[in-house]
Amino acid sequence: MDMDTLLVEPAGLEQVEGALERFFEESKVRAAKIGPGYHGLWETLERCTAGGKRFRPRLVMSSYQMLGGRDLENAAEVGAAFELLHTALIVHDDVIDRDFVRRGIPNVSGRYRSIAEAAGMSPDGARHVGLSAGVIAGDLALSNAYRLLERVEAPAATRRRLGEILDEALFASAAGEFLDIETSLHPTMPPLEDIVRMARLKTSVYSFEGPLQAGAVLADADAEVIVRLGDFGRDAGIAYQIADDLLGVFGNETRTGKTNWGDLREGKRTALLSYVSSRPEWESISSLVGSPGMSAAEADHVRRILVDSGAKAYSADLAAEYASRARTHLESAVVPAALRSALESVVSAVVDRVH
Repeated sequence: MDMDTLLVEPAGLEQVEGALERFFEESKVRAAKIGPGYHGLWETLERCTAGGKRFRPRLVMSSYQMLGGRDLENAAEVGAAFELLHTALIVHDDVIDRDFVRRGIPNVSGRYRSIAEAAGMSPDGARHVGLSAGVIAGDLALSNAYRLLERVEAPAATRRRLGEILDEALFASAAGEFLDIETSLHPTMPPLEDIVRMARLKTSVYSFEGPLQAGAVLADADAEVIVRLGDFGRDAGIAYQIADDLLGVFGNETRTGKTNWGDLREGKRTALLSYVSSRPEWESISSLVGSPGMSAAEADHVRRILVDSGAKAYSADLAAEYASRARTHLESAVVPAALRSALESVVSAVVDRVH
């Protein structure tokens, strides 16, 4: 599911693009002084950041403006920081997953694997070069997300709070990724509460909670509003991740941008598999789930079991439940009606995609 389609366009996205453009131009000038290869790495990183519709900056700018903020240029620096954090995480995620393609085109690792192959390196050597370049590019994006945040003009207390929000987003995301790795070490599927916890850490904090709260903090919103936006973001992000995992198995490949049995081949820990693993039907598919050689026919068999066992319906209902919880956090006079309406449309879109 593409987050970019879930929110109406706020004012200020042009300023976000400007902030990112300035940042990359400055960085490429610095890199060119070191050498053309380093300059090329920065160009590749810039291409990875371009093209999206800026879901996280959209949340920052929507929250900021609907809570009374007016300095769009200043807020755009916060939005750009969260976009660069997003870039860092997806670049590193591709390294973790040993993926060389994203959205049908070579990612950072894919580009540098191809360069190494063209230079005559062995397949293993070229693969190592590609993954190494991905680590370096992700590190650059990550460290510079903080640099972008330093450009925000605000009182010291506000700047400190913004830094804490960005840091918590990174801290939680890293924890979620690590927990995902830990669960893969065990043959049994984790219980639902662990799946939900990973969803919150990997998705909610940096994609929903952090951007919404950062916009509110910069707008000098009341503490209760900031808390409610965080609670909304937590449950909305969990709903999103459960729905996204469902679409990863049952979604249209053209719309999701990935094969719909990749998650099954990987044995990705999801609410779908957690549910079916506790049922008798699990015995008929447990040897297939997580098998690198899973065929399309075997994936179809697994999907039929997920439907017949009730796992698909259970996951869709669970996403709807968390979406409903998210809406309850907006039911307060302290949350402006326009912001409530915009955020309710986000969770409605999440649920609509899987029902």
